[in-house]
Amino acid sequence: MSEWPEGWSDGNRGNRYGRGSAGAQPEGARVMRQVRRGEPSAPPYGAPQQGGGGYAGVPQQPSYNSGYDDGGGYDGYDSGYNTGQVYGGGPGGGEGGGVYEPVPRRAPNWRKRIKWTAIVVLSVLIVTSVATYFWADSKLHRDVDLSKVIDRPAAGKGTNYLIVGSDSRQGLSDAQKKELHTGSAEGKRTDSMMILHVGDNGDTLISLPRDSDVEIPSYQGSTSGKVYKGTGRHTKLNAAYAEDGPTLLVRTVEYNTGLHIDHYVEIGFAGFANIVDAVGGVTIDIDKGFKDKYSGADFKAGKQTLNGEEALAFVRTRHAFATSDLQRTKNQQKFLAALAHQVATPGTILNPFKLYPTLGAGLDSLTVDKDMSLWDLGSMFFAMKDVNGGDGISMNMPISGSTGGNLVWDKAKVKTLVDELKNDEKVTVSGN
Repeated sequence: MSEWPEGWSDGNRGNRYGRGSAGAQPEGARVMRQVRRGEPSAPPYGAPQQGGGGYAGVPQQPSYNSGYDDGGGYDGYDSGYNTGQVYGGGPGGGEGGGVYEPVPRRAPNWRKRIKWTAIVVLSVLIVTSVATYFWADSKLHRDVDLSKVIDRPAAGKGTNYLIVGSDSRQGLSDAQKKELHTGSAEGKRTDSMMILHVGDNGDTLISLPRDSDVEIPSYQGSTSGKVYKGTGRHTKLNAAYAEDGPTLLVRTVEYNTGLHIDHYVEIGFAGFANIVDAVGGVTIDIDKGFKDKYSGADFKAGKQTLNGEEALAFVRTRHAFATSDLQRTKNQQKFLAALAHQVATPGTILNPFKLYPTLGAGLDSLTVDKDMSLWDLGSMFFAMKDVNGGDGISMNMPISGSTGGNLVWDKAKVKTLVDELKNDEKVTVSGN
């Protein structure tokens, strides 16, 4: 009896392979995609493997052993139930029966984390510092050309700054002029002039009263370039500035003192008030109260915080004092020292919302010489901070008397003072 369905025989199977096939040749690799070209062909599908059971082309299946065998043919049955054990061996469990033990988590490498955090913070600080430097440098107005000053004395040791507070109303509206009691005078004059010497043997701040009697020497015009010969004419020091600006003022100071001026710094009314407001006001202790209708000053004695308007009135007042300009220069020195201390506090330096407005207000309102660098400006600022802190000296130019309303310098004391500054020696001369 044939084991094939009716109508079928071995001959009807064609050129097939497998059990009972007349030709045991497999289909090509084009059909059997699991067969790679160049590899030996597998035995015909369904044909017994040589040397063992199973069929060719079918991989030997792994036996599943759940550990249950009742002797009735269920050996190898996998129920699919996971008891939570990890198969494949483990400590103390043998193959296929080890108990799961979690892998310990690696402790964080704090040294590496701290290192990279420090690198990031340092990089941010460097980038911020470089950006701040270029921003601040762009704010400076380098408008004064000291190369136009002729017949200059030789430079000595240390660095000498001529610091000028002008009464310029530039940038002020009519309402601001009224509020700050500046008036509406045309042009510019000097309300304060100081020489700051920065050296290795202490810093010295010397106020030059604006009513000082000086001789106007030969000078080169700042705009015309023409040289004007000196005639021995005497006038007040602030008149030199009014006549031909910063370069004639520097020339006059150098001629009458013999001291070489290295750098020039000037600030106007608006800039001064803006700096004080930007820093949040300046605290100062006023020894004796005073009033002045010209400057708008109205102060009581004691410690108080001045805003920009009040600070400007404080440093401009002279009519309220018996010694007039001499007392005013002392008040100016006192306030500038307090302002420098206020700006240098951590509350200002470490607070960008205070630091940048203060820098912006200060730098944008300064007029300096063409050779002034931010480093020079910083040196000047910290020297002013230290002058009244016990490490320096603040004084007025020594005065011997007056003539025609002008204050006459004490020539002998001035010569000793200048010689000590030139040689960067400790100053022994006292001023008024």
